[in-house]
Formats: sequence, structure tokens, C-alpha cells
Amino acid sequence: MHLGLVLAVAIGLGAIAGLRSMTAPAVIVWAARFGWIAWHGSWLGFFGSTWALYLFTVLGVAEVIVDKLPSTPNRTMPGSLVVRALSGGLCGAAICSSADQSIALGAILGAVASIGGAFAGYEARHRLTAQFPGAAMGIALVEDAIAVGGGFLIVSLL
Repeated sequence: MHLGLVLAVAIGLGAIAGLRSMTAPAVIVWAARFGWIAWHGSWLGFFGSTWALYLFTVLGVAEVIVDKLPSTPNRTMPGSLVVRALSGGLCGAAICSSADQSIALGAILGAVASIGGAFAGYEARHRLTAQFPGAAMGIALVEDAIAVGGGFLIVSLL
């Protein structure tokens, strides 16, 4: 598999983790279930397990619900950024591992892209909801669709 494509997918999934931190790993476990991704003896092969499928699916769905609550902290707060960077880094590492590429490079690119995705997503949603205050829920749902659909589109490139 071409290194540039693998790194682009790692970056793309990192950006998805910036939008929804648990959506990116959920996409990876489902891609593994569909047979799009396989690990060759890597410790990251847990992404292909049934328990990971259930865990990340539940976490992803819960995050989509919790994101709509008024008490949910801003995604650009330090704690939220750390979670997103860890998720993006783990996903980048998993993608690179599945293609027998550098796990460290994938982790770094995924983590950095998640921070960028978090700030880009925040700005886009903030500006749209400021312009269309009555459409805040609709805008959040569109962001969910972009995260899930974009994640699957990105990983399908492998």
C-alpha cells in the first residue's frame, strides 16, 4: 500500500477524531469488521476484536448524544483536546500498523490532525450557529453526519 495514501488516511481519521473523539475509533473497528482493515500480529489488532466493536460503538453513540447537551465542555478545552489527541494518535497508529508502516509517524500525524480538526470543527460550528441560532441542533446533526460519513469514506480509501 502506498505510504502517502496510508498517511493521508491517518491524518483524515485524526481530523475526524477532532470532530468526534470516539467516532474515529468506532469507524476503525467497523472497518475491521467489514474486512477493510487487518492487522498482522500488531498489538493494535485489538481493534478487530468483538469487544472493541461493542465498546467503541457504544462510546461513539454516547458521544453523539452527549455532544448535544448544554453542559458538554467545549472541544477546545485542554482536557477535551487531550482526549482527541489520544484518540487521533491511536487511530493514526492503527491505520499505519495495518499497512505495515511506522506506528509512531501515524500516531503523531493522527494526534496533530485531531487538534486541527477540533479547532476547525469548533470554528465552523460556532460561526454557523451564530449566523443561524435557531438551527443549532441541525448544525450539530450535520456535523455528526460529516464525522461518521467522512470517517467511513476516508477509511474506505485503503
